[in-house]
Amino acid sequence: MPEALIFDFDGLILDTEVPVYEAWRRDFLAYGHDLDLRTYSQCVGSTFGQFNPKHHLEFLVGNVIDWSHLDENRERDALESTHQLDPLPGIIPLLTEANEAEIPCIIASSSPRSWVESHLNRLGLMHHFAGTRCLDDVRNAKPAPDLFLAAAEFLAVNPSRSIVLEDSFNGLTASIAAGIPCVIVPNKITAHYEFNGAASVLPSLEGIGIDYFRELVRNSTPHS
Repeated sequence: MPEALIFDFDGLILDTEVPVYEAWRRDFLAYGHDLDLRTYSQCVGSTFGQFNPKHHLEFLVGNVIDWSHLDENRERDALESTHQLDPLPGIIPLLTEANEAEIPCIIASSSPRSWVESHLNRLGLMHHFAGTRCLDDVRNAKPAPDLFLAAAEFLAVNPSRSIVLEDSFNGLTASIAAGIPCVIVPNKITAHYEFNGAASVLPSLEGIGIDYFRELVRNSTPHS
């Protein structure tokens, strides 16, 4: 049995990444440039330390941009769009089953706690989780292992006998560095990655229960 399930948030529990990407793309199109998915996906699951759309657009147009108005509109549009979203398929049944089996669940997200917990409260999901570990809690976001290690430490569980659920390459890289088996559920933004090193790659969490993760932990644990 897994000692814990460690969930990413954006793109795994809630498909926030598509509306956020579309909001950024509108900024680029307003300046006569496009923002393709492969380029943007470099920052998915992390912060803009990996790829900064603002710096990229300023490079393309050849001058500094006044972002104040663009930021306000983009953030408003993204917030309005994400507030219409429901949890992705399979999330609620999996959380319910994990809770019934007394397997602790926790969020480990490179987003700020205010963003993550506002959505969890809106969706009525907060009670499923023992806690959250967010950008506010660590020095380094994904692809560094800090968030996943902080989550395992908070729960007092063995990282190697826990499971990370992720949608991004940055998240996979972080989980490998933390020594935690990772199940990847790609979305539209991250589907082009190969995700080498993942314990498994699933098209969806729909129909996936605790037995699936029990087998993953059993197969990933060295036998004496």
